[in-house]
Amino acid sequence: MLINILVLVAACAGVYWAVARFHLQGEDLSAFDRATGERFSTGPRPSDEIKAVIASFSGLIASLRGVPRSRHTALLREYMDNAFADRLLDATFTPVDCDGVPAEWVLAPGADGARRTLYIHGGAYIMGSPKSHRTLTSRFSQMTGGAVLAIDYRLMPEHPRMAGIEDCRTAYRWMLANGPEGPQPVCTAFVAGDSAGGNLALSLIAWVRDQGLRAPDAAVALSPATDSTLGSPSLKANLATDAMLGPLFGPLAKVPRTVLLWLAWFQFRINPRDPMLSPVFGDLSRLPPVLVQASEVEMLFDDSRRYVNRAQVAGSPVKLQTWNHMVHVWQIFNPELTEARDALAEIGKFLAAAAPPR
Repeated sequence: MLINILVLVAACAGVYWAVARFHLQGEDLSAFDRATGERFSTGPRPSDEIKAVIASFSGLIASLRGVPRSRHTALLREYMDNAFADRLLDATFTPVDCDGVPAEWVLAPGADGARRTLYIHGGAYIMGSPKSHRTLTSRFSQMTGGAVLAIDYRLMPEHPRMAGIEDCRTAYRWMLANGPEGPQPVCTAFVAGDSAGGNLALSLIAWVRDQGLRAPDAAVALSPATDSTLGSPSLKANLATDAMLGPLFGPLAKVPRTVLLWLAWFQFRINPRDPMLSPVFGDLSRLPPVLVQASEVEMLFDDSRRYVNRAQVAGSPVKLQTWNHMVHVWQIFNPELTEARDALAEIGKFLAAAAPPR
């Protein structure tokens, strides 16, 4: 009897492992780990500016200690939405409804309403909002000379993962036909996003291509998550050097990947290797010009590198720019961080080359 039970347990464990390995994990992408793109070095050690940014995270980490895990999401949302609440930004922020998707128009002085950027915020799909990312959306409006549509897509766990994907698609369709002053065809269109928003942005541009919609003139992804199967080596290799994601998601690094894949499948109700969730596994041909920026010491570094290398092999005009010592999505810490200003200047040049202002 005992032997039969052990055989049954072993068989179940084997099936459990095999499903994760051959159905959920996706193909081996190690061939795309080669160095690529432009590297922006900031010296052998982190600057005092980046040390100050890293120190600012200590309050967040301390606030989570001793707090029941059931309250972590609420605390993280509050922290993220108010992190830059005291900033005086040279832009207007106007609420708008995009066919049921709440958003806000962000307009720097002199912004051309026919020149539009759909901005998709980050936050691990569970936090973040247009308010939390205004230091970035206001800068995108200034850089592009146009309006930015910052969407408040539906978050987990209140909504399924697919809801956020659908909101991005709805908002993009709406933006093509509507501007800050009402219905008006778009002249120039960009898509941008950071972290989880970068994932949604890269997923979106492939969907736009497949739907035959008017393609964006260019797209920008800041430290994007591109592989939901958690296959990137940097997820563990950069755990100790990622000052933002390391403390928040470090405990997950101790969980076997097979377990995480099954949890992701149950949570998302979508295979984690599906290109909707993992753009790196999709068809990366015939994409618009895409600029990806990432830190060499962050956990998602290889997500960026593998995506860019695969897209280039597929013939798409996708480029990577990397910085050393930077935190995840360091561009949001502008103007106080020199490297944030430098990275945004590179984005401005990239977008101007893709679609020069009128």
